Amino acid sequence: MNVWNLLADAASNWPERIALRTTGADGRLSLTYRQTANRALAIAAKLRDLGVQPGDRVGCLMHNNPEHLFAYFGIAAAGAILVSLNTRLTSIEQNGILQHAGARLLIHDHDHHSRAMQLEIEATPVTDSETDGFVATPAAPDEPAQLYYTSGTTGSPKGVTLTHANVCTHAHAAIHELALTDNDTWAHIAPMFHLADAWATFAITAVGGQHVFLPQFSAVAALDLLRDERVTITNLVPTMLNLMVKDAGAANRSYSLRVMLSGGAPIAPNVVHRILQTFDCDYVQTYGMTETSPYLTLSVLTPELLALPPEQQLLYKCKTGRAFHGIELRIVADNGQDIPNDGKAVGEIRVRGKTVTPGYWRNPEATAAAFDADGFLMTGDLATIDQYGFVDIVDRKKDVIKSGGEPVFSVEVENTLYEHAAVLECAVFGRPDETWGERVVAAVVLRDGQSATSDELIAFCRERIAGYKTPKQVEFLAALPRTGTGKIQKRSLRNPS
Repeated sequence: MNVWNLLADAASNWPERIALRTTGADGRLSLTYRQTANRALAIAAKLRDLGVQPGDRVGCLMHNNPEHLFAYFGIAAAGAILVSLNTRLTSIEQNGILQHAGARLLIHDHDHHSRAMQLEIEATPVTDSETDGFVATPAAPDEPAQLYYTSGTTGSPKGVTLTHANVCTHAHAAIHELALTDNDTWAHIAPMFHLADAWATFAITAVGGQHVFLPQFSAVAALDLLRDERVTITNLVPTMLNLMVKDAGAANRSYSLRVMLSGGAPIAPNVVHRILQTFDCDYVQTYGMTETSPYLTLSVLTPELLALPPEQQLLYKCKTGRAFHGIELRIVADNGQDIPNDGKAVGEIRVRGKTVTPGYWRNPEATAAAFDADGFLMTGDLATIDQYGFVDIVDRKKDVIKSGGEPVFSVEVENTLYEHAAVLECAVFGRPDETWGERVVAAVVLRDGQSATSDELIAFCRERIAGYKTPKQVEFLAALPRTGTGKIQKRSLRNPS
């Protein structure tokens, strides 16, 4: 069970099947699985020529493109460990990650040549070189395959270690859960440096499906890619989907999607309705973590729920979902006891399974702190669970606002704001308040051509949710700050510079 073997098996089983398609400066490119495996082996051979040995760490700095896919498999073929770099980080942050990982080399695409030259590490571009008879040397299943860093270089960075068994087990579980086949075309739109998208690199390859790529996101470019490449399935973060479905021309295209996935953050039911209307396909909400390869839940309906009327089915599709295949999931109260399955009680999600990380790279203290006495990973996410085993996240522990002694879950307030026709995006968070302890604050981006005042939005919320949950303050912004994966960065909103 090794990442390289997923591509090697595909090349052996379907050598002439098209693996990937892309359009660039040099025109249209299509590669078969045989050609794709050879490109990955060429990377492995080059790494070995440059002194990379099995177990060495190799940084990867790339956009969404075929080279990124080659790198994932080529580094595995060399027996090395891929260190995935967020392209939006500063050179200081990227250097910190490479140093912490003890990376020996950095590989990069053409667009990142200048940045690669700024980093304090030997760097080499991905080129179409010869394999010269190189034979893959894949690592053992329980050896690390990839490192993903979940924080910057301020304080102690945390590198999530995923083994080959973690990655491959997740790929096969996703195939089972999402009924992936060789008829599927996956669009790499969310960043490939993050597991919100990277998992499909392995799962789609394992079934002999096709890959297409969007190097940098814009709503129009993403909509065009879905249409032009006849994409059948992809996974996007809610901020991307929100911008796409609210684009004026979104519904005027013809799509081939069979299912749209969303993950990385909670999504407002209003946005889910727009997704179904725009793309005329099934919808599945996903939830996961880098530490879990990533999926922990999917809102794929059980046979029992499929027997419900359509409007009730939609309510469950909008929930965080039931446990992913192979995942043991608990939701526990502060005393460590399981909460009741009543859809009301709130507790922390804890998980255990073969897709869960063995720990953080060179950080035994963080590893020990992440797991409870029974070996369950403590996610830090708060949720309810109902009689059908469907989980619904209400907030991150760190994002819960305590106002006047009452807990306010930011997701509930955000969902309310999204019901207002003028709101394009929003984020709700707490700021210190002498009277209330914390006051509820909303940062809002308005849709083009729409207007709303602070008083209007506060009154809109007050009609729909309790007064203590209603924002005390609304700040209008041109755009919300985001992480490299497109998630809204509330830390920057809480503490503006």
